[in-house]
Amino acid sequence: MLFINIAGLTLIALIVWWFWLYEPAEKQAEEGEIVITVENGTYSPSRIKVREGKPVELKFLRKDQSPCSETLLIPKLEISETLPSNKLKQIQIPALEPGEYDFHCQMQMYRGKLVVG
Repeated sequence: MLFINIAGLTLIALIVWWFWLYEPAEKQAEEGEIVITVENGTYSPSRIKVREGKPVELKFLRKDQSPCSETLLIPKLEISETLPSNKLKQIQIPALEPGEYDFHCQMQMYRGKLVVG
């Protein structure tokens, strides 16, 4: 019984860490563009650092066949795009003010963040 309780608490701690505390490494968008792969339920890279006041071009390559991976939303920028399967989709991001801009699928299962600074 003690083992089951410890295993349950460990599982709860891992879930809390994964969904609320985990911060992936940032990737700097160089030369004003970056390729983001949509695969296995994630955006890779999922945390992208861009310079403030400079437009950037994000290129999404959707390898995942899940219907959820088909739609990309950037709510703060009012961007909604359909990502074709196995083709690059270019998304133009205007010059932004410093801050964080979330991007995700329609169900928010795939999640990423633009960090502007």
